[in-house]
Amino acid sequence: MTGSSKSGQSLSEDLAALRLPREKAWQPRRRRRWPWALVVAAVVLGFALWWGVGAAVEVGVAEAVRVRAAEAGPLPVLSGSGYIVTGERYVSIGVRVPGRIERYFVEEGQSVRRGDPLVQLDDRDYRAQVARAEAQLALAKAQWELAEAELARVRTLHRQGVASQQELDIQESRARVARAAVQQAEADLRQARVNLDYTILRAPTDGVILAKTKEVGEIAVPGGFAGSGDLIRMANLSDMRAQVDVNEADLNRVFMGQKAVVTPDAYPDAKYEAEVVKFYPQVDRSKGTLRIEVRLLAPDEKLLPDMSARVTFLSQPRAEDGDAPMVFVPAAAVRRNERGETFVWVLEGDRVRARTIEAGMTTGGRVQVLAGLEGSERVVVSNVALREAQRVRVAR
Repeated sequence: MTGSSKSGQSLSEDLAALRLPREKAWQPRRRRRWPWALVVAAVVLGFALWWGVGAAVEVGVAEAVRVRAAEAGPLPVLSGSGYIVTGERYVSIGVRVPGRIERYFVEEGQSVRRGDPLVQLDDRDYRAQVARAEAQLALAKAQWELAEAELARVRTLHRQGVASQQELDIQESRARVARAAVQQAEADLRQARVNLDYTILRAPTDGVILAKTKEVGEIAVPGGFAGSGDLIRMANLSDMRAQVDVNEADLNRVFMGQKAVVTPDAYPDAKYEAEVVKFYPQVDRSKGTLRIEVRLLAPDEKLLPDMSARVTFLSQPRAEDGDAPMVFVPAAAVRRNERGETFVWVLEGDRVRARTIEAGMTTGGRVQVLAGLEGSERVVVSNVALREAQRVRVAR
């Protein structure tokens, strides 16, 4: 028994030695929790910092101006894009007689006066024609003088009864033929001199040379297709105008004598006073527009034909509107939101508030405010992104 128990104990010890120890069961790690009061305090502090300091944006401001209608002057009622033209359009000067171009007296851009020489053609043939016509005239005059002298003798013989009436009639006819030959020779001489004068092309009016269409040495002939005989293209820049196509629906806003302002695209800061002087007699059916012409009252050397320009038609202030108030803000202050509403940022203290307005006409970089402002409000003109009640500081 004793031996048996020892062997059993030894077996238990051996089995115990072979048994692997059981690891400690895994337990999730507990997170460290922040107190809720501390979280709320941090959020409030961050919002306060953002609201009070971080949101401040530097902006430029301007004041809404309130004026009487009489002080505002004419206001734009319609605007459109057009082109600068001349009152007499462009003058294409061509040859009246064929000839080789010998020289030009002018260059592009040169101002000329009426009658100034422009082009010289080779005139040798025409000088020869004048000399030939002068000789023909001298011959005709000599024959006429001879016929008149013969007629005088026949008349004397007819009175003496020596010459017959038939001889007298024949001599009178010869004298008339000689006199007609003289007149024809004189006409030929005048035509030859005119042709000689045509070899010098002269300016038909005051203006500026726009282009020379042929070179020295080329042969120029009168007429032809598409003005092939033209040598000079010029324009009279003393009468400058602007053309603009106006939609039919807007024609009731334009009238003869109406004041306008022309602004060339090349010089956006230049403003030229003008007035309506011409309505074209036919509407363009394909576009539904009518061409209208305005004459510039004080053009200068900046304006060139075919320049693109913007024409703004102005209203005439009515006497009854003399004391009516009008509010204007700079055009840079007017904005549009995602709903398509027009508004301005109005400065209230050190915060901005969006104010919806009804915008009217634009004139001189200002927009008329029909509703939404009373005048004297300070509005933001800087092109910066803002939000309602945002804190701003005014730029110095």
